[in-house]
Amino acid sequence: MRSLFLLLTLFVASAQALDLGIDVLKDRNFDVLKGKRAGLVTNQTGTDKRGTPTRVILKKALNGNLVALFSPEHGIDGTVPAGKYVASRRDKLTGLTVHSLYGPTRKPTAAMLKGIDVLVYDMQDIGVRSYTYISTMAKCMEAAGEAGIEFVVLDRPNPLGGIRVEGPGIESRWMSFVGIFPVPYVHGMTVGELAQMANARGWTGARCKLTVVPMRGWSRGMTWDDTGLSWRRTSPNIPKSTSPLYYLATGIVGSLDGVEIGTGGANPFEFLQGPGLNGAALVTKLKSTGYPGVGFAQYGNGVRLSINPKAGANLTQLAVHLLVEANRAASPSLFARYRDADSIFWKVYGSTNIRSLCAKGASAPQIAAGWSSGVSSFRSARQGYLLY
Repeated sequence: MRSLFLLLTLFVASAQALDLGIDVLKDRNFDVLKGKRAGLVTNQTGTDKRGTPTRVILKKALNGNLVALFSPEHGIDGTVPAGKYVASRRDKLTGLTVHSLYGPTRKPTAAMLKGIDVLVYDMQDIGVRSYTYISTMAKCMEAAGEAGIEFVVLDRPNPLGGIRVEGPGIESRWMSFVGIFPVPYVHGMTVGELAQMANARGWTGARCKLTVVPMRGWSRGMTWDDTGLSWRRTSPNIPKSTSPLYYLATGIVGSLDGVEIGTGGANPFEFLQGPGLNGAALVTKLKSTGYPGVGFAQYGNGVRLSINPKAGANLTQLAVHLLVEANRAASPSLFARYRDADSIFWKVYGSTNIRSLCAKGASAPQIAAGWSSGVSSFRSARQGYLLY
């Protein structure tokens, strides 16, 4: 009983010790928003550390100067399925208009921004390049720069932590709304840090007057479970605090036809099955390669994953390993099944070179070795923009 009490005490203390950007903004008496008419880019993940929605906090604190809301893919409540258009609507919590940024436009229009002095961003990212919330941030920064209005980011944790940086970069021809920044597949940055780097380097087109309200109590070695914060489903297929890890491990291969990774079910991204795969043989291969912190179990004609948040394994290499094995087993190959030159897979992975590497029989470690110089260069380049 005593040990359980101590664990609970430590959990509560951890949650109390970490202040999100919105918590810090409250402590600063909303200084950067004083006397300004604000728009807020947010969804169900935008809350303070106690779970109060940021839009409710700002509606009350700004005395009528929170004038509009903007929602990303999946909508203001995070319930719209992936890739489905989101309609503009009225918000039931605040009564404000929610302008959809995943419908006819993905960038705030001049009409949407009329009468707004500052655009505030508060949403939970998952730390992977192909998740569209950072793309929404980029488009909003661009619109703010063009309109001459301020842009404020209320910073939040990277659930994968700030140390893990891995995976392929992205070629300019494949940059899109599912891969908008020229960063490795896993960048190890918070949204505030990414915003600083993107603004300084002109990645968003028009630069904006940017302010990042940093967290207090977060450090780079912390993954989500270290924060003591409650996880809110960021989108329909990211229901758990560990879901970003599994998204990283199977999401790349899952963007190809012919494989099943559990999206739409109770455990999205946590397993992989594919035509022609031998589950027992696949598990043996994965175990022999060595992925520290990752467990493998046979799951039908595929594999079920178990990932420790502190896993030392290169999880993007694991994703490619799963792809290599699924592609080898499939007939025709997974790439042959997906002939579209504008395939979502190339936009997610960032280039087409993996197709030729697979055709030549390259192993996952050999493919991953090709990322090392880009990852090293990025680690050096990001240093000047890190806040923690």
